[in-house]
Amino acid sequence: MAAARYRRFLKLCEEWPLDGTKRQRDLGAFLRQRVAQAFRQGENTQIADPETCDQMYESLVRIHTNYYKNKYPRLKDTTFTGVTVEDCKMILATDILKQMEDMKKGTWRKLREKFYAKKPEEDSK
Repeated sequence: MAAARYRRFLKLCEEWPLDGTKRQRDLGAFLRQRVAQAFRQGENTQIADPETCDQMYESLVRIHTNYYKNKYPRLKDTTFTGVTVEDCKMILATDILKQMEDMKKGTWRKLREKFYAKKPEEDSK
């Protein structure tokens, strides 16, 4: 039975899209990592709690298939602020968040990081 569960999770991982704009914060990448950890021995992995495993799988399938989005359709594809899905995706991209974080830093902190926070690898170059 563990082999069937493993194959189901692998199929889900294959279907789940990766979002390159969210480096180190992508749900698809996290899912792949967790499946690899949970099934270290592949199909031979012994599952301690099969019920919980099945519940997790079903929950992930509902997220992946947009079950609740389809069950409870929205009248508009915007939020109360008027921001669209595409705008939200752009704002949540890792590069944009890093730029916003850099904008929050004060001048003194920027200078200190620029001149004093050299890594050992940079000194040898």
